[in-house]
Amino acid sequence: MTTTKIFTFFSLLICCLFQAQTLHLYGGSNQDQYLGCLNCDTFDKNSIWNTYGDYGNVYSSKSIWNGYGNYGSSYSTYSPWSDYASYPPAIVDQGGNFFGYLTLNTYKADRSELELAQVLCKYHDDIKKDIGGWYGKLFR
Repeated sequence: MTTTKIFTFFSLLICCLFQAQTLHLYGGSNQDQYLGCLNCDTFDKNSIWNTYGDYGNVYSSKSIWNGYGNYGSSYSTYSPWSDYASYPPAIVDQGGNFFGYLTLNTYKADRSELELAQVLCKYHDDIKKDIGGWYGKLFR
């Protein structure tokens, strides 16, 4: 099976699995800082995929895509992109159900096993360069 077919399959799977539930990110040492909607569309003001919003903008202090911010730096203890993060963002649905932590830290207990979380972790550097394009690949 070609890489394109595998990627298309996972994209469709992710899209179908998460259409019914909205997933959100919360960061900080107490997971009390809202960091955006993980699977909302690019027009939603709270979406991590909205490059004009607080949570999808690479310059925003509340964005996981800001490589210099607390929640997007590869060195921050609060970032999903740090291999050693102690307090990576938690993934929860609108009912408060916990789906694990979005993190590269393989030693972190309760690391999310959601397919979407794993894709984000694997391709986060590429996604940051083309957030809208990746949204299209993953959800459309």
